[in-house]
Amino acid sequence: MQEGQKRKTSSLSILAIAGVAPYQEKPGEEYMNEAQLEHFKKILVAWRNQLRDEVDRTVSHMQDEAANFPDPADRATQEEEFSLELRNRDRERKLIKKIEKTLKKVEDDDFGFCEACGVEIGIRRLEARPTADMCIDCKTLAEIREKQMAG
Repeated sequence: MQEGQKRKTSSLSILAIAGVAPYQEKPGEEYMNEAQLEHFKKILVAWRNQLRDEVDRTVSHMQDEAANFPDPADRATQEEEFSLELRNRDRERKLIKKIEKTLKKVEDDDFGFCEACGVEIGIRRLEARPTADMCIDCKTLAEIREKQMAG
């Protein structure tokens, strides 16, 4: 799959989770007006709820599947599966915190602007990554710096 197609699919999946169509900007519309903020709030709340539901399903699944297998190989397989699920849930827990931080920004009318330079992040970028807190240029520079520091 081509990179542009991946991004489009990712964006559509977040919008699909929320049951929301891509935002249609009107000519001369002010950036991050009430309608846009409500659009992103709906996306973020639906995404957070979906992640919370997955966490709840994991807990009940692990309780249902927990068994003391007499065979060490079966027990090891189960422990590895549980470990993988717990790592995934930990990532989702961190994402839920980031979503809640972003929802606070929406409530405070501080959403949609780059934390590094203050420019508009852009509707399409925010639909693809609603928790983005940097414009694409600043994020690219930050990633380049990060690679230079690591390498």
